[in-house]
Amino acid sequence: MSSFKTLRINHIALVVGELDAPLHFWRDGLGLALAQTEAVPEQQAEVAFLPVGESHVELVQPTTSDSGLARFLAKRGPGMHHVCVEVDNIRAALAHLKGLGFRLIDETPRLGHAGRQYAFIHPESAQGVLVELYELPPAGSQ
Repeated sequence: MSSFKTLRINHIALVVGELDAPLHFWRDGLGLALAQTEAVPEQQAEVAFLPVGESHVELVQPTTSDSGLARFLAKRGPGMHHVCVEVDNIRAALAHLKGLGFRLIDETPRLGHAGRQYAFIHPESAQGVLVELYELPPAGSQ
């Protein structure tokens, strides 16, 4: 039995060249509200968050031409970038995955905006899908 619990899909991230056309589809076409946009300097990106139930569609626009996101966009074009799964104990989840032989991009979590911890699992471990793990800080501690 593992010492962590998978809670939900936190978000589906789509890499885009610019935010206007994708926002027109997701916000204006499908009626999703734009909750916020946020600069994410450590990822060299601008991100738009559109809630869907307890999850989000996350539109991710590279802000530099030489970032990993920009290279991903140049190679594959706009579209699916990663699936983010929220867990209650990211360190336990990473140790569990590593123990099962899965390839991790991050063996220890990174610290993100508002105290979020996150780490990426290599796509070769998830049939070609880049997976991000999230652990959110306890409510009220942000």
